[in-house]
Amino acid sequence: MNSNKYKDYFTKDFLMGPNSIRLLEELLVKNPDAITGGTVLDLGCGKALTSVYIANETNANTVYATDLWISATENWETIQEWKLEDKMIPIHANALDLPFANDFFDAIVSIDSYHYYGCEEEFFAKKMLPLLKSGGYALICVPGLKSELEQVPEMMNEWLEDAVDTFHSENWWGRHIQQGCDDLIEVTVYESDQFEACWQDWINTGNEYALNDAKFLNRGLNELLNFVMIVVRKK
Repeated sequence: MNSNKYKDYFTKDFLMGPNSIRLLEELLVKNPDAITGGTVLDLGCGKALTSVYIANETNANTVYATDLWISATENWETIQEWKLEDKMIPIHANALDLPFANDFFDAIVSIDSYHYYGCEEEFFAKKMLPLLKSGGYALICVPGLKSELEQVPEMMNEWLEDAVDTFHSENWWGRHIQQGCDDLIEVTVYESDQFEACWQDWINTGNEYALNDAKFLNRGLNELLNFVMIVVRKK
């Protein structure tokens, strides 16, 4: 696996936040058994870069590139550009109401989107777990905190506004994913080691939102933040 093969796509036309390819690659390198074939859901795929990566760099048979903000038509154009029509299916859908059957996926991937919809209590148990086959994996990466904050700094409120409640620590996410799953899953949570590189790739795009993020990171938020990697295996 080599994320640098995709560097021509690390631009404001394709990246929608910190470099999702680097984060996905890290998860796959550290969890090589997570995608060994079968059908994969890439939930919150954005402009389908992560889906393209899964289709090209793993043994997945079919990747459902699923997003709410980007249309299926736009992502179909990307799929055609990469000549991956036989391996990828673009879907426009809300994570709260996915159009898939239970026990349909061998793996679920969600890079830098799960926190937008997955903070509701027992969300994983109710919405994600049923979709996974027994033995299947979920690989999730969310922006998070090095530790839970007793008091949220004002600049963090200013930066995130109404999304501030979606940022949490490794320990919080470990407990949260487990809610309602009883002994049906095994969960591993750890901190990414690519914080600076992923943010810098995003800032280098020159996207106006990226440049705004850079201002807050430089004011000290970078010392509070991390990327939380969550690996779930359904028993």
